[in-house]
Amino acid sequence: MTYVPHTERETSEMLAAIGVSRVDDLFADVPEALRFPSLDLPPASSELDILRDMRAIAARNLDVDPSLTFLGAGIYHHFRPATVDDVLRRGEFYTSYTQYQPETSQGMLQALFEYQSMICRLTGMEVSNASHYDGATALAEAVLLALNVGQDRRRKIIVSPAVHPQYRAVVRTYVSGIAATIVGDEDGRSDVEALKRTLDDETAALVIQNPNFIGQCEPVDGLADAVHQAGALLIVVADPIALGLLRPPAAYGADVVVAEGQSLGIPPNFGGPHLGIFATRMAHVRRISGHLVGETVDAEGRRGYVLTLATREQHIRRAKATSNICTNSAACALAAAVYLATMGGSGLRRVAELCYHKSHYAATEIAKLAGFAVNPLAPTAPFFKEFVVRLPRPCAEVNAHLRERGIIGGYDLGGDYPHLANHMLIAVTEMNTRASIDRLVSALRQIAT
Repeated sequence: MTYVPHTERETSEMLAAIGVSRVDDLFADVPEALRFPSLDLPPASSELDILRDMRAIAARNLDVDPSLTFLGAGIYHHFRPATVDDVLRRGEFYTSYTQYQPETSQGMLQALFEYQSMICRLTGMEVSNASHYDGATALAEAVLLALNVGQDRRRKIIVSPAVHPQYRAVVRTYVSGIAATIVGDEDGRSDVEALKRTLDDETAALVIQNPNFIGQCEPVDGLADAVHQAGALLIVVADPIALGLLRPPAAYGADVVVAEGQSLGIPPNFGGPHLGIFATRMAHVRRISGHLVGETVDAEGRRGYVLTLATREQHIRRAKATSNICTNSAACALAAAVYLATMGGSGLRRVAELCYHKSHYAATEIAKLAGFAVNPLAPTAPFFKEFVVRLPRPCAEVNAHLRERGIIGGYDLGGDYPHLANHMLIAVTEMNTRASIDRLVSALRQIAT
């Protein structure tokens, strides 16, 4: 197919129909200094030629066996059961955007209700919303909730430096327009005991990530007691896969739990989409932003589902809302619901166990290499599926070496934590086979020699 431009006569007729004489008149409201003088566009191409060019560009991508991927840092390659895509492809689901008319949205509303129920079981919390955009915005919404709790209007948020750096950046963006202060993450070194000492009567919330950004499990026993004694909330950023094995945040006193749900049946696409998990205690149900699906009965006593406890206007009218968020990641929440229902409790635990054991095998083997050190700052700290490796060479150089061997290496921590220059964060999931881990270790051994 070839694009055929309009004839001069057709162009004149169209311009006359809208009351202008020249195409340039369409841009009269744009200051001349801001207009493009010309666009140097290539000649028109056929669809066949464009497809050929796109395939040539795509062929430049590095096609890597999933088992040879060791990059995590918040986005992970986990197994996706076939049921996930089979359900998502059903037209009743992928055409559904939002569910303000329950009489036409019962299927999607029920799916989101089941999602909320499973998130509550996973986190141990009492109520979950129908999702946010991603883990970072879910955390930002949790911080806004904490700032709106109580009558004393506390304005101080303590954030652990071991919370995902991008999450912390989003939180700072959210609170930049209000009188709130973010403290605790200035030097980039995680110390829960030091964070506890900064609690005071101005603190609205303390935020930790567990396991934290560098993969280690935080010492959480007694933390909630200290936070609550100060009159603040404990917000926990969790890994939903880790919750198949570790204690749920509710068990150690969390008030709000947020997470990135990408690992629950959503592929690690470049740039998204993602899933923001948000769960809290019933005491804060009226302050939850986003959608909340409830179960009820209709006039004839039949079970039904409906958005509840908040109207659309509550999220739009700034004077009455704690947030302007009124959209949920429905398709991603559905994927997570199908994943969790397919895996079940025993399946999710098995995935978590595989991540734990395989990552510890990888850490043990890498620690044997000359010039490498595993978790050098806290060698005895427990970790789940990610660990830090101190490298004998710059991280970029190591990753380039690995790419030449068809391996995607870990995350360069130096950009976010200056004291961790030449340190790599390696993630190991159930997708990494023993052979692929051995191949990684062999490639790293070549660097050491």
